Amino acid sequence: MRLLLNIDVPDLATAERFYVEAFGLRPGRRLGDGVLELLGAEVPIFLLANDPGTPAAGDDIRDYARHWSPLHADVVVDDVDAALSRALGAGARQEGDIRDADWGRIVTIADPFGHGWCLLQFLGRGYDHIATTVQPSTGTSE
Repeated sequence: MRLLLNIDVPDLATAERFYVEAFGLRPGRRLGDGVLELLGAEVPIFLLANDPGTPAAGDDIRDYARHWSPLHADVVVDDVDAALSRALGAGARQEGDIRDADWGRIVTIADPFGHGWCLLQFLGRGYDHIATTVQPSTGTSE
């Protein structure tokens, strides 16, 4: 399976500047006037220019105010403090303090288009510090 990440934005030029400055991505291909591929992540990212007020999914109308989605993306970084500073400088809004966990550090931000992101720094063994192994034959944990 291959995965692509598509991000709806109301202004392609502003979105390109944000994602290049905040996350260190770089422009790839343009697919017409309304789509820009961003390179530099392990998953291909495409910015899709869609105006506010246009139909989204089902009966929803596109709105770029801060919103919640059950699907979100984490950006794994080497230094959460430096990554947060870079994202804020590019126009992100910080949502809460940096939190420490047994596996590392995390902070939540919102991009200029209302999309939520987590900046995630693994420390030590990362998720392996808290992980259990799932047994394939029974579906239970060790």
